[in-house]
Amino acid sequence: MGREPGEEGASVRIAPEGWPVILIVVALCVLAGAVAAWLHPVAGGAMGLVGVLMIAWSLWFFRDPIRTAPKGVDLVISPADGKVIKIDRAALPEEVRQGDSVARPRVSIFLNLFDVHVNRVPVAGVIKQLSYVPGKFFNASLDKASIYNERSAAVMVDDQGREVAFVQIAGLVARRIVNHLKPGQRVEAGERFGLIRFGSRAEVYLPEGSLIDVKVGQRVVAGTSVLGRLPVVSKATLAVGVEGAGVSS
Repeated sequence: MGREPGEEGASVRIAPEGWPVILIVVALCVLAGAVAAWLHPVAGGAMGLVGVLMIAWSLWFFRDPIRTAPKGVDLVISPADGKVIKIDRAALPEEVRQGDSVARPRVSIFLNLFDVHVNRVPVAGVIKQLSYVPGKFFNASLDKASIYNERSAAVMVDDQGREVAFVQIAGLVARRIVNHLKPGQRVEAGERFGLIRFGSRAEVYLPEGSLIDVKVGQRVVAGTSVLGRLPVVSKATLAVGVEGAGVSS
């Protein structure tokens, strides 16, 4: 994954989606500081210190480290920073299932308030289907969050026709899911595609036969950590590739 324009020599940037929130925080801090200073100089100084800390925290929360994904057509890269909280088998989310209720390997990652919240594409390929579902805001570490919480799901196929799905799930504090992907879009492994604000969950569904390279409790890093490896496809399947894959929204 190459660096985007303006990233040369940089090690971190601020996610564009974070600037509206950061500017609101700055405006509120400046206003609160001015009012406090008008009431009493000491109060103004204290509020100024609080304001600086809040602005610094908002900048830090929306940090977006520059990362390069490891090379390998079979690698599945973590879409999020966080801790692996569950490895199991499950059917795709109902909204993107399209009649396929077969359970497949799934890796669930929990992002706390201190993790980088920029999300990245796990494998290279073409986006086949996207779906957004409004919902509740249970703690993202709970299993029921996968079913009931607000989420955005994407299904994609790589150049060998292997299907991978990844889901952004809002959490107890998270109230905003951002997903910039579009059906039919070509993406690269480790490419940024969105974020979830303030504590959340990410899940990756792998095709049958995939090898999982992480364990429950392990910390992973978006765009660099390898979650697993896709199954080797037969020559007949490779010849078909993604030619028959439909694209829907």
